[in-house]
Amino acid sequence: MAETVYAFSATKALGGTQPLRDYEGRVLLIVNTASQCGFTPQFEGLQQLFDEFKGEGLTVLGFPCDQFMNQEFGDIQETLDFCQVNYGVTFPMFAKVDVKGPDADPLFQFLTAQKKGILGGAIKWNFTKFLIGRDGCPVERYAPQTKPEKIREDIIKLIRE
Repeated sequence: MAETVYAFSATKALGGTQPLRDYEGRVLLIVNTASQCGFTPQFEGLQQLFDEFKGEGLTVLGFPCDQFMNQEFGDIQETLDFCQVNYGVTFPMFAKVDVKGPDADPLFQFLTAQKKGILGGAIKWNFTKFLIGRDGCPVERYAPQTKPEKIREDIIKLIRE
């Protein structure tokens, strides 16, 4: 079994593969997103964190997911355009993934095995967030309702370690 997120690759939004080892040494905030969810305004806070700390080693990685009441667009370009136009998203966004069930992306299988959450392993909704240390190991899992600004202090601790 993998020990860090660096063992995984992700499919880029517009095709191709991105090895997560390319982010080695950075603090990562991995989020399953949706464009038509009550938590969608969190994109603004995620972008603010990325803007504030990218120079100090933070990267936010967005993974659109349509598993929760079909709240993601069918076309990935529509998702990308929506995020950029409405929230100014410039952090990396990837292809749509499943984050739970038998077809869950291996990265999310790993994350949920490492950080179970208060309700068990499965992701229950959009905007579940995983904070990853510079060593590639998951440090914390945050519930969908946890606003990005509430994660700020934890990010500061990790980037200054």
